[in-house]
Amino acid sequence: KHQLTLYSRPDCSLCDDMETTIKKFSVDLRIVDISNNATLETQYGQEIPVLFVDGRKIAKYRISEQELQEVLTAPRQD
Repeated sequence: KHQLTLYSRPDCSLCDDMETTIKKFSVDLRIVDISNNATLETQYGQEIPVLFVDGRKIAKYRISEQELQEVLTAPRQD
């Protein structure tokens, strides 16, 4: 099963949209609020939301259901 990590912050409509899209799938989702972490804010502040699947950055700003489906059904690249 894939591990998804979404870097996000409160009051971010793009973040909310991406989270809603992800939650349509049966996946393990970890949401990381970057707003209280200076390192993460520096790293991802201009790109949020940022989605990682199995440790690989696969999307920033937005992802469609179709794009996410393709990522989740593609062969694993371990």
